[in-house]
Amino acid sequence: MNRKTAWKAFKTAGAAAGGFLAAEYAGANYLFRRTLTRSGAQTERTIDMAGTDWNEHMPYIKSCKEWQSGKYREDVWTKSRDGLRLHGTYFPGCSWPEEEKEDWQPEKPKKLVLAFHGYSSDGMSDYTALSKFYIHDLGCAMLLADERSHGQSEGEYIGFGTLDRYDVLSWLSYVNERFGEDVDIYLHGVSMGAATVVMASGQKLPPNVKGIVSDCAFTSAWDVFSHVLKSWYHVPPYPLMQIADVISKKKAGYGLREGDASREVEKAKVPILFIHGDKDTFVPCWMCDKIYDHCKAPKEKLIVSGAAHAESYYKNRTAYEEAVRKIFES
Repeated sequence: MNRKTAWKAFKTAGAAAGGFLAAEYAGANYLFRRTLTRSGAQTERTIDMAGTDWNEHMPYIKSCKEWQSGKYREDVWTKSRDGLRLHGTYFPGCSWPEEEKEDWQPEKPKKLVLAFHGYSSDGMSDYTALSKFYIHDLGCAMLLADERSHGQSEGEYIGFGTLDRYDVLSWLSYVNERFGEDVDIYLHGVSMGAATVVMASGQKLPPNVKGIVSDCAFTSAWDVFSHVLKSWYHVPPYPLMQIADVISKKKAGYGLREGDASREVEKAKVPILFIHGDKDTFVPCWMCDKIYDHCKAPKEKLIVSGAAHAESYYKNRTAYEEAVRKIFES
């Protein structure tokens, strides 16, 4: 091959490589906008991708929502460590007062469940049924947090547990400042909320945090994105994920591998109950197994047969409630 032919081949290869990298960057930027920004995340798309058929559970959910509507609640707020105003809905467990009184205050709770919802949802949406169990059956107050960039909470970039684990600490400070440190607190999370509370287990938690319930947590944003790319879009993660990781660090302020639930639970001290459905194709069950195996705190695991993503409570309420009761009794 003469020099002119070699140079032509080199330019052709360079152009092809440049085009490939440009396409990968565009794809990574698209992935970032669709998944890590408030404006890009869509509840309907998340439900479709999760693959859970909620129609069969709607009658029960609606009955719980009707029960929940009769309970007194109030909007509460706290600040994140990076200055975001975070919203929550507080249920002290009592009904609305029969007559309006300026000085009326609900009783101070003895037990409180601080709950975190899933991706592209909000606190009130994900805890309609579980709030009835916690409030009515276990006598708890509940604080349903809207995670950053969700619901009424501020923020443009979604934290996928990595940033939200520090927001858990902000909410714990709010609870203890308002009610005192003699209130027993339990953390409950579903999906991204589960990853949030499990990642928070590696932080220095107040001593009145007595237990954590993790329902279908993922290990990390990197793992769940890679899984979705392969299973849903049939796209190889490399090098798209590497580029998306750089974009996330620059814009959202964290890397997609930075928050890893399986690494955080190695520092955990509080008992953790891990729940997962064996038919979960959105966050596969191996992620639960990996987190559980790495956990150094007292732990239990419940794998619900036939349950898809975030469906475990509805598929087997008896087993789910019994497992949660054990955490409270311990």
